[in-house]
Amino acid sequence: MAIADFFKAILLGIIEGITEWLPISSTGHLILADEFIKLNATEEFMTMFNVVIQLGAIMAVVVLYFNKLNPFSLSKTKDESKQTWSLWFKVIVAIIPSAIIGLPLDDWLDENFHHFLPVAIMLIVYGVAFILVERYNKTRIPKVTELSQITYQFALMVGFFQVLALIPGTSRSGATILGGILIGGSRFVSAEFSFFLGIPTMFGASLLKIVKFLASGNHFDFNSTMILLTGTIVSFVVSILAIKFLMNYIKKNDFSVFGWYRIILGVILIGYWVISL
Repeated sequence: MAIADFFKAILLGIIEGITEWLPISSTGHLILADEFIKLNATEEFMTMFNVVIQLGAIMAVVVLYFNKLNPFSLSKTKDESKQTWSLWFKVIVAIIPSAIIGLPLDDWLDENFHHFLPVAIMLIVYGVAFILVERYNKTRIPKVTELSQITYQFALMVGFFQVLALIPGTSRSGATILGGILIGGSRFVSAEFSFFLGIPTMFGASLLKIVKFLASGNHFDFNSTMILLTGTIVSFVVSILAIKFLMNYIKKNDFSVFGWYRIILGVILIGYWVISL
């Protein structure tokens, strides 16, 4: 692997690790980064890379929340194990909408929305949404303040919000956290459930992209394998820090700052797009 590509893969891993969990769209930022950080790789590889690199971020959730997510833990009582299984069943229910809608639309979405301008527009649209939702939420008291209070109806509704994130620039974590808050979840519970929902969602999305990449006649050589591994490992390490930061941040703050960040970045990017015409 060329030294330049190695450092570019590290930078992309850092971008993924930060933006996967902060509600500012990891896929969107990776697509935007590709405008300025060109890896020596095909377009097909980059489309796959931008999704599969998220596995590193997802593994950070598995590591940080392993005990909470492990129903077989010997330290758990029978009731606690039962609650853990119940949480997993709710996560499975929540991924159904995006699986049903996203799978048949995957190629169409890649062709029409994995581009510079749609990402910039979605950054602005959901930036405004975050600010409006937080203003609406200021006087409300959350009804769901513990993971154990999440119902199957709550999980399914959050799953429908996740469908919105099929469009790059939206943010999977952003859409599901917003959804959780709107239907009565606290910021903390909505964020944690969003993290857990990402585990099967991103494993499934990554497997789909790898299968399509190989089915199109592509293969993994040493260079592409090392690029993918480098980005994934870096995203894992950075994600651990990003998750810890976010969970501490939302104990005392809301998500409005991320909304303003999205709006400012989106406006800058549209300006860049216009100048580049």
